[in-house]
Amino acid sequence: MRKLACVLAFLAAPAAATTLEIDVTGEAEGTIIIDLFEQTAPGHVERITTLAEEGAYDGVVFHRVIDGFMAQTGDVEFGRLGMDMRYAGRGGSEYPDLEAEFSDTLSFERGIVGMARGRGEDTANSQFFIMFAPEPRLDGDYTIVGQVIEGMDVVDAIKLGLGRNGAVIGAPDVMDEVRVGE
Repeated sequence: MRKLACVLAFLAAPAAATTLEIDVTGEAEGTIIIDLFEQTAPGHVERITTLAEEGAYDGVVFHRVIDGFMAQTGDVEFGRLGMDMRYAGRGGSEYPDLEAEFSDTLSFERGIVGMARGRGEDTANSQFFIMFAPEPRLDGDYTIVGQVIEGMDVVDAIKLGLGRNGAVIGAPDVMDEVRVGE
């Protein structure tokens, strides 16, 4: 009977959630922890965790940061520290683009993490953005992959973009190291 109780307790326990841990350096200093939504966007979460585990996000800058809107990063092709920042935001990974995984139950609120994409719905690849404030106009048009659960103060301190369309001028903040956690 005791064994059965232990087995039932184990089965009733929630599965360990996957997190993304981002160490940020620059004007912002600290760690951002994101709870990834595997149930809502399994393909996108798999892509992000694969790139993080490969070290592809290490050294990638926040290239587009718009005050009161969002901070964008994740260009593993052109967005590494030391590259020509005029091209940051134009690239992706070596993997194919992803099919959209839109949610009809989640909304772009402060701290939500969404996948950046091109003009087409199925063009997300490696880039993602973190919301500074709610923006319901994005609902149903961009895949939501997670939510910041620790470190919003770090997100709020990310260097703002003063260039065209939020482009960061000068030394951008960097995802120094990105890890997958549970």
